[in-house]
Amino acid sequence: MNLPLMRNNIHREDLDKVIEHLQQDDPILTQGKNVLALEKEWSEWLGVKYSVFVNSGSSANLLTLATLKILYPEGGEVIVSPLGWVSDIASVLQNGFKPVFADINPKTLAMSTDEIINKITDKTRAVILTHIQGFNGLTDKLLDTLSNNNILLIEDVCESHGATHNRKRLGSYGWISNFSFYYAHHMTTIEGGMICTNDEDIYLKLRMLRSHGMVREAKNSELQAQYQKNFPELNPDFIFAYPAYNVRNTEIGAILGRSQLKRLDSDIETRTRNLNQFLSEIDPVKFRTDFILDGSSNYAFNLILKNKDDDFVIRLMRAMDNAGIEYRRGSAGGGNQLRQPYMNGIVPTNHHLEFPELEHVHFYGFYIGNFPDLKPDEITNLCKILNEA
Repeated sequence: MNLPLMRNNIHREDLDKVIEHLQQDDPILTQGKNVLALEKEWSEWLGVKYSVFVNSGSSANLLTLATLKILYPEGGEVIVSPLGWVSDIASVLQNGFKPVFADINPKTLAMSTDEIINKITDKTRAVILTHIQGFNGLTDKLLDTLSNNNILLIEDVCESHGATHNRKRLGSYGWISNFSFYYAHHMTTIEGGMICTNDEDIYLKLRMLRSHGMVREAKNSELQAQYQKNFPELNPDFIFAYPAYNVRNTEIGAILGRSQLKRLDSDIETRTRNLNQFLSEIDPVKFRTDFILDGSSNYAFNLILKNKDDDFVIRLMRAMDNAGIEYRRGSAGGGNQLRQPYMNGIVPTNHHLEFPELEHVHFYGFYIGNFPDLKPDEITNLCKILNEA
């Protein structure tokens, strides 16, 4: 049936906006008015005060943990999901924190609230809660526990644009939240990401960290004046507060983002409708269908076997390959990150076996593309192939 993970995510109208910009006599191509406009429009859509546009969701992760490092130069522990993209864990390691892992809730694929709470110590500085594949991973119990223990919540919403908790959008709860605008996500700037916060001081730090640590990039006269007073021997245009990065995005990315944001809500509605049809038509005897859908904003169809069955997995993959159905085994990020070679020496031998819910997804879980122009009959044909495998 030839079903890719994503198709038609950049529309003609998006490209026309870019072409219109490039046809100007002297178009600005980076860090201009469109970047600022996208940051403002995204903040308004999400319900936060500040957003910083960067070149990827992974860069958003990196800058977020770099900001945490400024607050906690001595380091500490960060609880992070072993299911998700590599950059969640990598950003923790790159900034000198110790990653601590919690098993997942099989009904949301996010870390289990009780598992997180059991891993909290006096060294815990933050929890990175990754909202997997469009599901809401938050609970009131978790929010209350983190607040009572003065532990920062970092939301990774890279796969879950528009998902909600208590009718409030995910990414507006955390101290900082991260989004990705990679090609296959709910909306795209081709490569891109956003960092969001309600904390003005953190916002200014993020703006500096995005652009080499330069103070002038904060665009704050009081902050600039303070640095100039403290470092009078330096050129005011070249004061570097932090040994930072260059992870800026471009005007072209911002133009694409602004165009796509206008239809994001309607695309989410379509994705949700597609998911409901998918779950109603796959065989509930063979596959899990009991996901918690309240507040979800589906990124992809999760296909997880109810029971361990190695022979069925092989038949299922063969059926999908023969039908031209693109899939990813292990769900987000390829499954259990604790099995990856970069974790050698970071966690004890066989540590991955301590996460049975995730281990099941690693071997018996897949995701399949869901996108706005997927047709009902395509979903029906997909489910028929899966059910007959």
